[in-house]
Amino acid sequence: MARDASRVEAFSDAVIAIVLTLMAVELLQFTPERVDGLAAALSHEWPAYLAYVITFAIVGQVWLTHHNMWRYVVRVDQMLLVLNLMLLMFVAAIPFTANLLADNLRGSVADQRLTAGLYVGTVLGEALFFNLSWWWARRRCLLHPGLDPRLAKAVARRFLLGPLLYLVAFAVVLVDPVLSLCAYLLLVALYLFRGPGDLPPAGREAAERA
Repeated sequence: MARDASRVEAFSDAVIAIVLTLMAVELLQFTPERVDGLAAALSHEWPAYLAYVITFAIVGQVWLTHHNMWRYVVRVDQMLLVLNLMLLMFVAAIPFTANLLADNLRGSVADQRLTAGLYVGTVLGEALFFNLSWWWARRRCLLHPGLDPRLAKAVARRFLLGPLLYLVAFAVVLVDPVLSLCAYLLLVALYLFRGPGDLPPAGREAAERA
């Protein structure tokens, strides 16, 4: 028997909040034990700051997308719970891969590519499970019964954009790992533009529900 989705959304919000906290703890550590001054010590840590900004943007975009998606999910079944847990598994691994990336951005080209590839694989994993969760919720009629089928299809098409762009970023790793990371910011920026399934402006929400 399918159940209400509110507990799943609350649990997911808690996991994402913990991920953001752990990410800050892992990436914003600072030990100013350098003889050349504070300014030089801060500038020396630029890989950690870059990883933090990019990763915060990605996890923030994950939370926005998850919030918007689960506005339409009114019931859950066992498989949707499993798919959501798999999504959260990849999200929870992001601080580890981000920290690994920050530690190796000044390493050899091989180490840069390997760590950037692990990072891409982690965010690609969560994007794939977003798509699977939406596909399953549509297939099993777990979405709001009043949801326009055209909107559901438009959301599915938009979700497919994430894995495709992550695959492009993965290809860029072979050319320049830092450039590959910057490609994530472009991806996040694309999702900032309101698209199918996103919250409408306050004055239009009631009209869209009508």
